[in-house]
Amino acid sequence: MMRNPSHPGELVKHDCIEALNLTVTAAAAALGVSRKALSELINCKSGVSPEMAIRFEKAGWGTADTWLRMQMNHDLWQARKKSKSLKVKKLHCAQI
Repeated sequence: MMRNPSHPGELVKHDCIEALNLTVTAAAAALGVSRKALSELINCKSGVSPEMAIRFEKAGWGTADTWLRMQMNHDLWQARKKSKSLKVKKLHCAQI
C-alpha cells in the first residue's frame, strides 16, 4: 500500500523556496501571486491550482502536470481515508 503522499506545498517550501534561499515574499513576487496565497499553499492550507502549477512551471520548478498530479494524489489519499463513511449504493454501468 502506498504511503500518504506529501502535500505539494511542503515540496514548494523545502525544495524550491528554501533551496533558493528565498523569502516567501520574494518567491510570491517572482511568481506573480500574493504572499498570502503562497503562504497558504506552503502551509498546506490550500492546494496547487492549475494556474499556480503553470506559474511553477514558468519559474522552472518542474512541470505543471507533475504539480497537478502530486496535488491529485494527495487529495485522493485524503478522500480515501474518509471513504468508509460514504454511503453509496452499488450501481452497474457500461465500462468506463
